[in-house]
Amino acid sequence: MNNSSKNIVWPEGKKFAFTIFDDTDNATLENIRPVYDFLSEHGFRITKSVWPLKGEQKPRCGGITCEDKDYVEMLLDLKRAGFEIGYHMATYHSSVRADTIRGLNKFEKIFGSPPSAMANHSECIENMYWGSARLGGVNRVAYNLMTRMRFNNRYKGHIKDDPHFWGDLCQGKITYVRNFVFANINTLAECPFMPYHDLQRPYVNFWFSSSEGSEINSFNKTISEENLDRLESEGGACIMYTHFGCGFYENKNLNNRFVKLMKLLRKKNGWFVPVSTLLDYLKKNNGSHVITDNERTRLERKWLKHKFLTGRS
Repeated sequence: MNNSSKNIVWPEGKKFAFTIFDDTDNATLENIRPVYDFLSEHGFRITKSVWPLKGEQKPRCGGITCEDKDYVEMLLDLKRAGFEIGYHMATYHSSVRADTIRGLNKFEKIFGSPPSAMANHSECIENMYWGSARLGGVNRVAYNLMTRMRFNNRYKGHIKDDPHFWGDLCQGKITYVRNFVFANINTLAECPFMPYHDLQRPYVNFWFSSSEGSEINSFNKTISEENLDRLESEGGACIMYTHFGCGFYENKNLNNRFVKLMKLLRKKNGWFVPVSTLLDYLKKNNGSHVITDNERTRLERKWLKHKFLTGRS
């Protein structure tokens, strides 16, 4: 069932939906606490991802983990306030199966249940269906050429005989996994059947797409005044994918443009809920959609075009 956002009746008489998946790369207490204080104060409820375990290797791209007690206290406060805590792999570097199990167990011990939503971390070989495994056929060939084969068969989370395999655990514990990203603020317009299941990638229960905002400048560009008005007029849904550790709070101040745009957004009649809450609602509205070959091919092509233009994933 390919419902467009025009067919969605949002709860509580809301005109559109908006949420954020915050990738925990580069996060510290100092640079993210002010962002979450601002979001909480203004009524936004989003998804904040975490690394449960402290890594044992020097990270290329790291950040704070759930080994820090003050950080965990902040996360639990967020959870009690209605934010969702998501998963970004066991830690900031690759983990074999036993370490992934430790990470998932620690997540559940801290937060009381397994993570509902997650995003792969580019540094982790145990990523689920990542790199070239995100695509098939001609699109996979085009991706490998575009990335000079750097990610061809690199990721092993779905390979059953590999030491990094954890596909069965992903299938058993996690509902939603982030995949393709688009420039359009209306994520639902780009992927109207999300969340969807892909029979070619069975260890993931449901995939979701997101809108581009990986750092402060691209985030502000996507949620510009014009784009916010369009999201509202289209009655759409936006899942922003970002890293709040990348420029949102610097020199002891929140980014002025970010504050202005988010305050403008809050004045609109939007449904501001975490990622899994939004996806649960879409799944109830659209049914548990199984993506067709034609739908998958079109989605892959649109994402490849975005990646070619921006270099982002």
